[in-house]
Amino acid sequence: MSFMRPEAQAALRKWREALTGGVIVALGLWWVFGFVGLLHWLGYPVVLLGFALVWIGFQRARFRIGQNGPGVVQVDEGQIAYFGPLNGGVVALADITRLTVDRTGHPSHWRLSQPGQPDLVIPLTARGADRLFDAFAQLPGLRTEWMLSQMQRGDHDTIVIWQKRTNALH
Repeated sequence: MSFMRPEAQAALRKWREALTGGVIVALGLWWVFGFVGLLHWLGYPVVLLGFALVWIGFQRARFRIGQNGPGVVQVDEGQIAYFGPLNGGVVALADITRLTVDRTGHPSHWRLSQPGQPDLVIPLTARGADRLFDAFAQLPGLRTEWMLSQMQRGDHDTIVIWQKRTNALH
């Protein structure tokens, strides 16, 4: 039996890292202003750690669009797998050549391109899609804030979020 509405539980789950960071900041500030000696000095790095967790928590919360979309996403040992009702597939993170967010369909979806294979299309709202944040963060040169801002836009277009650089000699 839960004493909380499902909407409140979902909001707490979405913002869990940021809320945890806020609690850590409060603890660090309490140590800085409430104690002398060792706890006082340990409070400063605890505050910095808390602010870092708040920042990361805000990014992750913005990435979590929803979990009620079609299909399931799994990320395991550098491989992204999507199992959907109409399609699915697996792509190795190292093989991704382009990452786009496609807002032309409903729901919006990720399009992961790889050479010699069809694109893997994953709804932003698929169950487990929040795990893609850490996977995408491993792509060299990915601009996280720009990706998050493009996800939130209301346009109906396709935007290239990241593309692998080729080292062609000319």
